[in-house]
Amino acid sequence: MATEYGQGYAQMDRPDFRATGVGERRHRLPAGLRAPIEARTWKELGYTLLSLPIGIASFVFAVTMLSLGAGLLVTFIGVPVLAGALAGCRGIGALERTRARGLLGLEVAPPEPLRPKGGGAMALVGAVLKSGASWRHLLYSVLLMPWAIFSFVVAVVFWSYGWLMLTYPLWFWLFPMYGGQDGIQLYGGDGHHIYLDNPFEIGATAATGLLITLATPWIVRALTTVDRLMVHGLLGPSRLATRVVELESDRGVVVDTAAADLRRIERDLHDGAQARLVALAMDLGLAKEKLAEDPEAAARMVDEAHGEVKVALQELRDLARGIHPAVLTDRGLNAALSALAARCTVPVRVEVDLASRPAAAIEGIAYFTVSELLQNISKHSGASQASVDVWRSENRLMLQVTDNGAGGADVTAGSGLAGLAERLDAVDGILVVDSPQGGPTTVTAELPWRQA
Repeated sequence: MATEYGQGYAQMDRPDFRATGVGERRHRLPAGLRAPIEARTWKELGYTLLSLPIGIASFVFAVTMLSLGAGLLVTFIGVPVLAGALAGCRGIGALERTRARGLLGLEVAPPEPLRPKGGGAMALVGAVLKSGASWRHLLYSVLLMPWAIFSFVVAVVFWSYGWLMLTYPLWFWLFPMYGGQDGIQLYGGDGHHIYLDNPFEIGATAATGLLITLATPWIVRALTTVDRLMVHGLLGPSRLATRVVELESDRGVVVDTAAADLRRIERDLHDGAQARLVALAMDLGLAKEKLAEDPEAAARMVDEAHGEVKVALQELRDLARGIHPAVLTDRGLNAALSALAARCTVPVRVEVDLASRPAAAIEGIAYFTVSELLQNISKHSGASQASVDVWRSENRLMLQVTDNGAGGADVTAGSGLAGLAERLDAVDGILVVDSPQGGPTTVTAELPWRQA
């Protein structure tokens, strides 16, 4: 998904575009000191240690089955054996995605499912062999073992040496009592030996162990970063498949949004202008009947009908403006947003810095985004002032609406902001909401720039 909620949005190239994270958990110890005892560190260490036996097993399975299948390709048996090897590697991939989710917190979607053409075992064998995901799983099964050996050795050496040196003052007494020497031997030669046995050397050893212990979690984290890349790149869906899924989802959002807009227009016509015009027709019919008997009453009814006509016309204008305002087509975003601001119940400053106009579709989405945000400000914020800024940043159209209201806007509570985010996501846009309790509220929308 392209939609992003919450805080911490990166600063853009505009000085007034900033978002401050709130609600972050505060720790008494800095990250560098608490890392060795954090649950995340132990999970990552467990992942690294488990990778070795799993890597060996997957390597043996993949290489054995691949060699067997390749050797038997001269016969018919080699094809199903090779397909079985790939299917087994897909099973290993499912296990690895589960392990990465549990120990690394990495969510990786499964690859695209097999789509055999036709029924029967041979169709399934052909689908396995033709699937690019199957061969990526095989590659992962082969690469895991050498990387697991390297990461296992590095993690165990740093972890064990760090803790052993850090705790050296606690078990130093073992050497003279049971080892027959004064301490850890750094050097031994003919008639000359160096032991870590005096208080200074013991303290220096512990200090060095502390440094290694503090550095080890970050070394393990760097090692698991490579694991994350391997799992994400080789065991997840391809970029093309992911993009297809996103486009299918966006298409559904567009269809649902269009249907909702049509229902809204139908409801507004039925409950508003249409009902008013029906009543107007009835009033004019009554006035026609009274025209001969009571001209004054008929004149009053015609006068009332004239007022109803004006109201109906205004409702139709508002409805047309809600579909697509003429000022946006004729004069662009600057004039259209200024007209929106003039109708808002809160004083709004509008600044549009665009050298050219984007495509009509993007312009329309930008207009209705600002329109809905200003409506939210009028109805819910309790603000006394607001501002709208529009500018272009490379190939993106940026919108930022700010108010000094009570804050607390929540896109996850089924509000209009969630629907607005879905509309922006349908065109690869992003919605960012920064609304701490007590305000101010800053909503930033980002749309792709498409030239008109």
